[in-house]
Amino acid sequence: MSAKPAPFVVALTGGVASGKSAVARRFEALGVAVHDADVAAREVVAPGQPALAEILAAFGDEALAADGTLDRRRLRQRVFASAAARRKLEAIVHPRVQEWLRARVAAERGPYCVLAIPLLVETWPAYGWVDRRLVVDVPEAAQRERLMRRDGIDAQQAGRMLAAQVGRGSRLALADDVIDNGGPEDALDAAVAALHADYLRRAALKQAGDPTAHAVRNRFRL
Repeated sequence: MSAKPAPFVVALTGGVASGKSAVARRFEALGVAVHDADVAAREVVAPGQPALAEILAAFGDEALAADGTLDRRRLRQRVFASAAARRKLEAIVHPRVQEWLRARVAAERGPYCVLAIPLLVETWPAYGWVDRRLVVDVPEAAQRERLMRRDGIDAQQAGRMLAAQVGRGSRLALADDVIDNGGPEDALDAAVAALHADYLRRAALKQAGDPTAHAVRNRFRL
């Protein structure tokens, strides 16, 4: 008996306050499984997990909160101030996040699934095994305004957060599909519905061994 072919896999990414979560919710509403790298990053460092022990060995017991969980806020401050510390932490966490996501994909029974990966560009080509890269894009001015409104921060702090991320051009260069999310949120419905139909078609082509499953880019302006 032959093994079941792997499902079609879409990696979803975008900058902070670009609308990734809103897009992910719409895929879920259509019955598509969405597996979140942020959820994975929390689960792989939970108490009893090997990654937590490695982090404590690398950063000391001060990285541990009073309840025995990882003190993410304190650790974030430390790695934000040191590129070497950030690389050390990433070397521990990122491979395990990738394993977590691969395990979810392997267990999938639907024709395709979505992986929400905020740091897709930063960790590429570790995710070169996905079939499609979907970027939610937004002009930086709108991104800054949304970030200020969402987090209650000023323009200067929002600017620092945007500057700490990979450039917009790098995300777009990696994209197979782009949603230009500069308009109202409800305009996402049509874009996600169109992509859903396209991904179902591509998934069927992949199952049939048709190489055109990966052809042609899509761009949706809202």
